[in-house]
Amino acid sequence: KMGNADSNAYRNHLSRFLPEEQSDIDGVFDAISGSSGSSAAKNGKANKKTVTLGALQAREYAYMREPLPEQMTVRLYNGMKSIDLTGKSSEPSEQIAKEQFVIFMSNLLKGNADEKITIIMRMISTTEGPVKGKQIQEFTEDLIMSVVHVLNYRKELKGWNLENTRDSAGGVKVLASQLLSELKLADGATPVGPQLMEMNFDQSAIEDWVYRVPHISTFLSVIIRQGLHVLHSLPDQTKEIVNLVPGCKGIKGRGLVSLFDIPSIIYINSHLPAELQHKWRLLFSSRLHGESFSQLCGHIVNKGPCIVILRDLDGYIFGGFASHSWEVKPQFQGDNRCFLFSVFPSLAVYTYTGYNDHYMYLNHNQQTMPNGLGMGGQHDYFGLWVDSDYGKGHSKAKPRCTTYNSPQLSAKENFTLDALEVWAVGDLPESTETKGKKSILDVDPEAQALLEMVGKSRQSEGLREPIEDDEDN
Repeated sequence: KMGNADSNAYRNHLSRFLPEEQSDIDGVFDAISGSSGSSAAKNGKANKKTVTLGALQAREYAYMREPLPEQMTVRLYNGMKSIDLTGKSSEPSEQIAKEQFVIFMSNLLKGNADEKITIIMRMISTTEGPVKGKQIQEFTEDLIMSVVHVLNYRKELKGWNLENTRDSAGGVKVLASQLLSELKLADGATPVGPQLMEMNFDQSAIEDWVYRVPHISTFLSVIIRQGLHVLHSLPDQTKEIVNLVPGCKGIKGRGLVSLFDIPSIIYINSHLPAELQHKWRLLFSSRLHGESFSQLCGHIVNKGPCIVILRDLDGYIFGGFASHSWEVKPQFQGDNRCFLFSVFPSLAVYTYTGYNDHYMYLNHNQQTMPNGLGMGGQHDYFGLWVDSDYGKGHSKAKPRCTTYNSPQLSAKENFTLDALEVWAVGDLPESTETKGKKSILDVDPEAQALLEMVGKSRQSEGLREPIEDDEDN
């Protein structure tokens, strides 16, 4: 029998959910425990239903078999099992009771860091006490892989897919390493590399980490909502999940594989200003539009904030976020929201230092000033530079770029460009939408009529970029 205090705790957890959320949780528990609930309820045995690991994995319910990789199902089960209803830490039962299920949901979806942490510790390792860096890494990789898997399975990738992005397996590893780099020991030290893998981290270190790295809670929430398919259709209070993956425009049907993978899209998007996180639109790809600097300028000028991403011939992938529309002019532009980033071989974002305001620079066909696209540093010494003599670039940082504190992003200081993409983020600026769609002849119908009278056809008609339907995905 549950004691009165436990019943109160259970009711408190239940009360965190709205009535429609409660019935959603009930439905999922019933589905997994394999009972409709109605007959059991009539017999007053509603609380007797339980869930086993076998039921979570069972093919006949197929509840989590497809949406979630098996190792994540086991971790969720261990998390549920760790919830102690008796107050006596006796050997936990292999059966998950309804109360444990509800408290598990409540702690992970609505709880504070303290409530989440005991469960996360048990999801990392089933044994009590500190956990090794290696175990945290395995948990984090499973978490990210499961997020990619479940979003793909539920068709929630918003126009991205596993075919039009780089292979996610490498992205899972570099994102896990990036999140793990935030782990701190009690004395504030941050171990790295092999040292990190063998280090022990206690509950307070993990709590501090989960508190400072919001991705962990967000990913767990996605896995529960989309993996267990619970509360997924109810409006979510947290913006993080809504804009976890931005909508993708402009890649569909073009046979292009982006330089981004799903984990890096999620990570870079989380660093953009909130109002720009809902949509990315492909403006330029060297593989679609040709390897030409004037083509690049033509596609990206006055298109609002953008992400530039490129790969060098050594396979390093890196880029920058430009907070303003690119303009061709001999002055620096942009503001302190700009940043540089690396996607491969490591994933990281480098934000402005306050040292100078050399955020972004674009120049073309000038006699006296450098011609090219640059971010951070200074002339001839940019953190990221693509020369107007297309194909050449540099990333100079001895030891760091002054504007963004970024290291050398390319494999070699002076690199050869392999591929380049530019993505507009957020909504297109108003002026562009009208500008891009009208030529001088659209504005002046008399001029057009005159041309037609003398039998001249409109030469520029075939040269315009087809305007892509905004709802193509």
